[in-house]
Amino acid sequence: MNDIIIYETETFIVCVPKVPHIPREDGGHIWIRSKEKYFASRLDLSPKEAIEVMRLTMLVSEAVIKGMKNRGIHIERMNYQENGNWAYVEGTKPVFHIHLYGRTRNAKTQPFGQALMFPYKDTGFYDTFEPFNDEDIEEIKKQIEVLEKNEKYSIINWE
Repeated sequence: MNDIIIYETETFIVCVPKVPHIPREDGGHIWIRSKEKYFASRLDLSPKEAIEVMRLTMLVSEAVIKGMKNRGIHIERMNYQENGNWAYVEGTKPVFHIHLYGRTRNAKTQPFGQALMFPYKDTGFYDTFEPFNDEDIEEIKKQIEVLEKNEKYSIINWE
C-alpha cells in the first residue's frame, strides 16, 4: 500500500491515498480503515469500534476543513462514504473503510452540489488527481493535535 498514514487510534488508521477520488484543489480525499482486524462492513463493528470510527470521521473532517483553509482551499462540506463495491469486481471480499471527501464550491472534476462519480480505477479518470501534499498533510496533522485538546474530541467523552 502506498497510502500515507497520518493518524492512528487503537483500531483504525487514517490515510491519504496516493491516487485520490477527488483532487486536493477540489477538496481532497482521506480514508479510514482497520489496522488489523477484518470487518466486511460497519455491521461487523462492535459498539466501541463504531464510536471510535464516528469520532475519527468527525475529528479528521474538522481537521481537514481547518487545515486546508489555512492552505488556501476552502472546503464547504465533507461527504462520507462506505463502499466496498470494487472488491466484488476484483473477486475479493469487501473490507470496511470510510472515505472522507472534501467538497469545494469551485470544484472542477467532481462538481459541487452533484453526486460524486466513481468510475472504475482502470478508466484513467483519477490519473491526474493530485493528492494532499506534504505541507497539506502536516497542516492536517497539526489541526488534529489542536482539536484533540477540545472537550468535543476528548476520549473521555467518547467512552
